[in-house]
Amino acid sequence: MELLRVEHLTRRYAQGAAQVTALDDVSFSVEKGEFVAIMGPSGSGKSTLLHLLGGVDRPTAGRVMVQGTDLYAMDETALAIFRRRQIGLVYQFYNLIPVLNVRENLTLPLLLDGRRVDRSLLDRLTDTLGLADRLDHLPDQLSGGQQQRVSIGRALIASPALMLADEPTGNLDSRNSAEIMALLRRFHEEKGQTLLVITHDERIARQADRLITIEDGRITRDEAVRP
Repeated sequence: MELLRVEHLTRRYAQGAAQVTALDDVSFSVEKGEFVAIMGPSGSGKSTLLHLLGGVDRPTAGRVMVQGTDLYAMDETALAIFRRRQIGLVYQFYNLIPVLNVRENLTLPLLLDGRRVDRSLLDRLTDTLGLADRLDHLPDQLSGGQQQRVSIGRALIASPALMLADEPTGNLDSRNSAEIMALLRRFHEEKGQTLLVITHDERIARQADRLITIEDGRITRDEAVRP
């Protein structure tokens, strides 16, 4: 079953009197439960692509469909609600709220949406993430690996249809990188989470079901990694 469809996606930015094309007529689809890695050199357009898939930037042309919903046919309010409920985002630099503790950062998407926090779900999630004894800690009291675990939990708390991770291990050492990827794979394999990971690390990309390579804003390769 198709979960994500990208059609002729293009993003141009003004740079002085000229225009820079960051993404150039990109099309592909992703099945429900698929794990896709997206690779490319710096400046290739891969992070621009993720921001468009996540509804945090608007394309110059093209469409992004998530579960049949056209993200950019919605106004900003409707898009923000849809994004909060259906798309989980994990960034390289965590983006945690520094004055909120771990529990508050984890549950923030639900509270913003006016939804009740399921305590049993929160307990299971924090146990899986290894954060059960850190719930009252502020972000600056955590290691980098722990902060990224909070970021992953925050992205998953609303059970989104699509999980997007932009260089999720880029700010971590090799041990923490391996642990974070193990967690993402675990949610993918055990929960059937649809996962797209932007990475420059081929070792991470080779853990995916499929690898899409982007250069100069275009897809140059789309191949199966694992059967």
